[in-house]
Amino acid sequence: MTTTDYLIDSALVLLVLLQIRERPLTNRQLIRPLVILAIAVGNYLHGIPTAGNDLVLVAVLAVTGATIGIASGATVMMRPGARGEALMRTGWISGFFWVLGMGSRFGFIYWISHAGAGQVATFSAQHSITSGEAWTVALLGMAVFEVLGRTVVLAARRSQLEQPAVVTELAA
Repeated sequence: MTTTDYLIDSALVLLVLLQIRERPLTNRQLIRPLVILAIAVGNYLHGIPTAGNDLVLVAVLAVTGATIGIASGATVMMRPGARGEALMRTGWISGFFWVLGMGSRFGFIYWISHAGAGQVATFSAQHSITSGEAWTVALLGMAVFEVLGRTVVLAARRSQLEQPAVVTELAA
């Protein structure tokens, strides 16, 4: 693993841990993980392997990432604030899902670069996964869909909670 790998994973985990305290859900909070993700995609995506079962591996991990991201976003605690804004706070369950996704990728990368390379090579040969690039793209796809899933769910939940300022002022 490179320093960049550690920094990207750590930054994405830190973003969620910083949301433990309740605060308004802003556009900045929704966009920041997407920016970090764009950096990761720029660093690691050099093509999409399509031979053998490479796309199946990518699809399975992308669906896994989306499921974890959606679960994380759905379990964030949200409520309307006094000014009509959506307030959010990451709780244990949401944090668990987020760290599960990020941590599982981190753990897999660590394992494969230390003791697991032979087992992954055997698995790959048995399941027609043609290259290490397929694993890189699959893990990246998992991260992309985890971040997108969580972001879309949070944005949708925010839009349901937020009240236009005019309506809030009339109600007061």
